[in-house]
Amino acid sequence: MTQTPSTPPQQGLRRRELLIGSAIAMTAATLGIPFGRLTAAEAAAAGAPDLASYTPTFFDAEEMRALSAICDTLIPADEDGPGALATNVPVFIDLQMDTSYGRGEDWYMEGPHDPNAGDAFGYQLPYDLRTLYRKGLAATDAWSRDQHGAGFADLSGEQRVEALNALSKGEVDFAAYGEPMLDGETFFDFLLQNTREGYLADPIYGGNKGMAAWVMIGFPGARASFLEWVTRHNIPYPLGPVDLGGNFAPLPNVKA
Repeated sequence: MTQTPSTPPQQGLRRRELLIGSAIAMTAATLGIPFGRLTAAEAAAAGAPDLASYTPTFFDAEEMRALSAICDTLIPADEDGPGALATNVPVFIDLQMDTSYGRGEDWYMEGPHDPNAGDAFGYQLPYDLRTLYRKGLAATDAWSRDQHGAGFADLSGEQRVEALNALSKGEVDFAAYGEPMLDGETFFDFLLQNTREGYLADPIYGGNKGMAAWVMIGFPGARASFLEWVTRHNIPYPLGPVDLGGNFAPLPNVKA
């Protein structure tokens, strides 16, 4: 998967339409991965944290700054709706690190590892997701300082887009910055996948704050039943989404 981040999206597609496609592609299992450590009731009671005051559970402060800048570049706020920062996508990714998925407990990690093997051979790195992110963020920042004299978080918006384009195309040589196994394209693929997941997943897992992404694309969330709408095409769903905790997000200009 190699996709180029851009603002606005290429080929005349708006971000909302691209994300609707992503939501359709994501299975119920993806939206229900047990990333969080809170129950639905606990999460609803605690409320979503403010990103500016959030204390990461895995990333250090500089890693979180870089991650937040990357997420903001991949899904910026625009006229269609809020971006990755307003919806707490970095919080989702940080919490994801402290799960069985983040620790690679369900991954096949036995060697030998050959990063040059074809796609048919599956994941070929000796790194769990936590290690992959830590090494990828460090190599990206090192490359950014070498190319632009500043870490990724301190680049201009245009420079950030150029840097992620370079990552996505495999043009960033991580080996030159002390990482011979992980390549920039693989790191970018994980960044893009996890950013999309954080934007579209149920808020219980840390992202999609206030169900804002669901409201934007008209996704009903975890409603118990909306079968009468399944066969109605090209008609906006008139009710706001409901999350796993039973919280309701009214649509704009519609009374709850």
